[in-house]
Amino acid sequence: MAVFDPWDPAFLADPYPAYAELRARGRVQYFESTNQWLVPRHADVSALLRDRRLGRTYQHRFTHEDFGRTAPPPEHEPFHTLNDFGMLDLEPPDHTRIRRLVSKAFTPRTVEQLKPYVSRLAGELVDGLVARGGGDLLTDVAEPLPVAVIAEMLGIPESDRAPLRPWSADICGMYELSPSEDTAAKAVRASLEFSSYLRELIAARRKEPGDDLISGLIAAHDEGDRLTEQEMISTAVLLLNAGHEATVNATVNGWWALFRNPDQLALLRSDHSLIPSAVEELMRYDTPLQLFERWVLDEIEIDGTTVPRGAEIAMLFGSANHDPDVFAAPERLDLSRADNPHISFSAGIHYCIGAPLARIELAASMAALLERAPTLGLAAEPERKPNFVIRGLEGLRVTV
Repeated sequence: MAVFDPWDPAFLADPYPAYAELRARGRVQYFESTNQWLVPRHADVSALLRDRRLGRTYQHRFTHEDFGRTAPPPEHEPFHTLNDFGMLDLEPPDHTRIRRLVSKAFTPRTVEQLKPYVSRLAGELVDGLVARGGGDLLTDVAEPLPVAVIAEMLGIPESDRAPLRPWSADICGMYELSPSEDTAAKAVRASLEFSSYLRELIAARRKEPGDDLISGLIAAHDEGDRLTEQEMISTAVLLLNAGHEATVNATVNGWWALFRNPDQLALLRSDHSLIPSAVEELMRYDTPLQLFERWVLDEIEIDGTTVPRGAEIAMLFGSANHDPDVFAAPERLDLSRADNPHISFSAGIHYCIGAPLARIELAASMAALLERAPTLGLAAEPERKPNFVIRGLEGLRVTV
């Protein structure tokens, strides 16, 4: 298992050759360092994401003791309260109820109506980059666009938005493998501060509702069911974190891939109609979320290997998206790839509710950069963030 080392800088720089070896070794392999079962192939990942014998949580059926697990330390409680009431970490019936209520406020029509705003904001951000003669694509375009969009949707005033990205980064640190106590402390602090802010915002919207998503979550009801205040807070944080984290990293990962594949960048510059398929291919080629976890609620068997109840499955999205059984020449960036069933947005009941919005944002920023910065180039080779699960860059310096 030395081939899989998610803390090795060389592995983090390019994990895809290691994934090829993992797939060749078999459909499931135990990784002692994190006490997880790794699943590297597309067919298995796709099936397990839909398998109800697995769950994002086990607490709807078992106590920590019954499941053979240790409860989180009490000092981590603010993070877990915030995280555990979000629909991403819930299972039916709570997941079903909350997703149904959130869907009433987060409708396809709501997302579609954002297109002009997203396009205008992307254009303004790129114009600023061009006016400055270049800069950091991460901080100048990739970050501010989705943060502003989801904050606008939620109804967070512009003057309050500065802490959103730092709060999100600190909270998301807990999703890495074996996070440190320092990481946990930052996540707890961010959870407390973000929750306190949202509690005040929800109180204000109760008194004076607007046409924003927070007001929509307050109003959403179904047969007498409503979201509790904690569910609203957890949902808002989830929408913010998931609503920009993947988009930010997909943007910079994508442009870094384009710079390394000049033939494909030239093709895209000559034919902007490729933008929709380019978005899908770049999400596949360098996946922003590399691993997704599930608990084994009922014993399962994978290729003759029994994975017991209480075990944790680590589905390797990045590996699945490079599986040659599904993708022809998977190591090749092909912006015109027609058949592209990547799983970057997950699958099953936890399929990303914000996927349509992410696609709109990625397409808008790509179109703005192609049209307004047609000679965009790489100014310096970027550094990878020292993260595995959420894959991104420290920055991406560009010239215009």
